Amino acid sequence: MGNREALLQGARACLLDKGFERTTVRDIATAAGVSMAAIGYHYGSREALLNAALYAAMDEWGYAVQRAMGTHAGPPEGTSGYEAMWSRMIASFEADRTLWVASIEAFLRAVRSPESREHLLTGMRQARRGQAAAVLDADIDHLDDPTVRTVGSVQLALLTGTMMQWLIYPDNAPSEQDILDGLGALNPSDPTQVAASPPGRE
Repeated sequence: MGNREALLQGARACLLDKGFERTTVRDIATAAGVSMAAIGYHYGSREALLNAALYAAMDEWGYAVQRAMGTHAGPPEGTSGYEAMWSRMIASFEADRTLWVASIEAFLRAVRSPESREHLLTGMRQARRGQAAAVLDADIDHLDDPTVRTVGSVQLALLTGTMMQWLIYPDNAPSEQDILDGLGALNPSDPTQVAASPPGRE
């Protein structure tokens, strides 16, 4: 492994352990096993290196979400596909906790950094589409924009809000059944259907 790759790996480890703001140049160099001067040589600055590490962590977070959203194994007996999806997602909050925490940091960075915002927007568009496809059990390439903007955006809002509660207060965070019950209460006309409309087609 070259110094550039070692620095990225070291920065990612520091990012997940200490966060963006608390990670120092010395922390990264120590974790990577290289000199502090190597950061400027390969990446220009601590911020540029940590941004690269944050983007890598977000890509990994995206894969973790995809794994949790996957329905190829089918739901356990007696549960709906949507309930089973939430069960896997909640398990991911615990198994991939550091990645979920990094996702929060990415959102905060995006508020103040145009570069970070552009990268996060790309990921958010993909996340909306993936969430809509998973909820509707639809082909991701055939979802129309209104469906992505409605179903995908609402499901992503549910996901991030639930994740925040699990990270901060896991002992009182909503279970998959709580989520389904809450959605049923919000849609009393048909509490058994989370996504009653068919997937949109182009």
